[in-house]
Amino acid sequence: MNRQQQKQKTRRAIIEAAFALLDEQRSISSISLREVARAAGIAPTSFYRHFSDIDELGLTLVDEGGLALRQLMRQARTRIESGGGVISTSVDTFLEFVTANSNVFRLLLREHTGTSPAFRAAVLREIQHFTEELTDYTMTTSSLHRDYAKLQAEAMVKLVFSVGAEAIDLNKEQRKELALRLKQQLRFISVGALACCKGTATGKPSN
Repeated sequence: MNRQQQKQKTRRAIIEAAFALLDEQRSISSISLREVARAAGIAPTSFYRHFSDIDELGLTLVDEGGLALRQLMRQARTRIESGGGVISTSVDTFLEFVTANSNVFRLLLREHTGTSPAFRAAVLREIQHFTEELTDYTMTTSSLHRDYAKLQAEAMVKLVFSVGAEAIDLNKEQRKELALRLKQQLRFISVGALACCKGTATGKPSN
């Protein structure tokens, strides 16, 4: 392993160690640099070769969380192309992600309304990226005008994030029931958006 590869390996170890330290009780601001270094198996001084401080590491964690969500959407699309229903497949894929990556999702939820303006802005950017991807996908699979597609995407993302927060602490059977409700609620939004679009002369939302 060359020097650059070792550096990337250490950086990844720091990121994974930080994610592992986050749980329902702890946020980025409550973990220390020394804790992260210890969990990553490096000296505290080595931390500074990769991140200037905990805040920079926190922003990286938010970026990674957002990337994971976008990869999740692409994974869902692949499943849909293989014959799965759009809403049902998307919900199942999302809840699988929340269950397997609860600390990643907790990070996005907590920092979205946290005390750090930088973290709030970073999470908002990631949610906007997620919403834009869903908007674009909706436009390719329906007759919705972009304005309606974006409104639908925003409503769906807010609902899904809310349900994701609820799903984290549920058992398997409770999550199954929650998934069924979420799928129905998303169908309501989808049908409502199409009905509104057809009910206007221009196909655009009215002011």
